[in-house]
Amino acid sequence: MTLETVLTEIAQCRACADELSHEPRPVVRVRRETRLLICGQAPGRLVHETGLPFNDPSGDRLRGWLGVDRETFYGHPAIGVAAMAFCFPGTNPKGGDFPPPSRCAELWRPLLLSHLPRVELTLLVGSYAQAWALKAERKANMTETVRAWRDYLPAMLPLPHPSWRNTAWLKRNPWFEAEVTPYLRQRVEQILRP
Repeated sequence: MTLETVLTEIAQCRACADELSHEPRPVVRVRRETRLLICGQAPGRLVHETGLPFNDPSGDRLRGWLGVDRETFYGHPAIGVAAMAFCFPGTNPKGGDFPPPSRCAELWRPLLLSHLPRVELTLLVGSYAQAWALKAERKANMTETVRAWRDYLPAMLPLPHPSWRNTAWLKRNPWFEAEVTPYLRQRVEQILRP
């Protein structure tokens, strides 16, 4: 099976169709050349509508952390995005989006990752991605996991979600932008260098 076959099967997946209030639209953007893999939790409503991952204000903040512009983010073959769930899970009436259904990662993640052998750095964006990838190695909460970022290098780097909802978290944790962001930009520059 090729990566193209896997991506075609993912695009046709309807495993969660009965649980969603909308038509599934899996959003995954990877290539054989992917060296930087960004793993968030699930597409948001705007991403669902446009089919572009991180095509929202959180994507603007993430691109700032990476030190890349929009054109590079979407056009460079070394950058890939594959969230824990590939479809928008819907909006929770209590606020925010529903969590990513675990079924998606169970169905697709190992197969997809097996077809991305060039990945050098995986960004674990948010607690769901950290829980799945780090398992028992993750700390008591997202803050402590991100604070221990050096423990997971060079293959993985945990990050908070770049959502506006985390603006207060970023203000309470200035060490993130003082320590983690410069390292991340340096690694991304190395990865994208020809």
